[in-house]
Amino acid sequence: MKIKQVNTSFIEWLSAEEMHNDSKEWLLELEFLNDEYLFFEDLVKWNTLQLIDFQSYAKSKEIIEILSSSKKTNDDLIKLVKEHENNLQVLVDGIDEPKKEQGYKNKHKTLIVLFKNHLKEHRELKRNLYNILKKINKTEKQKRIIDVE
Repeated sequence: MKIKQVNTSFIEWLSAEEMHNDSKEWLLELEFLNDEYLFFEDLVKWNTLQLIDFQSYAKSKEIIEILSSSKKTNDDLIKLVKEHENNLQVLVDGIDEPKKEQGYKNKHKTLIVLFKNHLKEHRELKRNLYNILKKINKTEKQKRIIDVE
């Protein structure tokens, strides 16, 4: 995943310690999202037949592709944040390197935007997946009630 330069002039200045804490929090959140992706994959596996039966195969495949894409983006962000965390030394080594320091700060600002966008997309994916599964469960429950009668 390449980092595109984002206009981040609206983001306040952060100290090296605050950037370090941000990076740690991002990693924790991204690792948690990895666990959620595993859960989503299991949900899709358990409900594959119902998904195909409930809606077209193309729509079901699209959901799976979005899930895979989001998981890949999450993995890429983890790599970027770990790399960013390892480069924090540029700010705290006591050597005056303004270009490297400014580059690090700009990358941090860009990562803030990427991380927040990823969380927003993840929440949307989760909402859509749960809504579809809720409809499937409701339909299945109605079928069972009809079959019992």
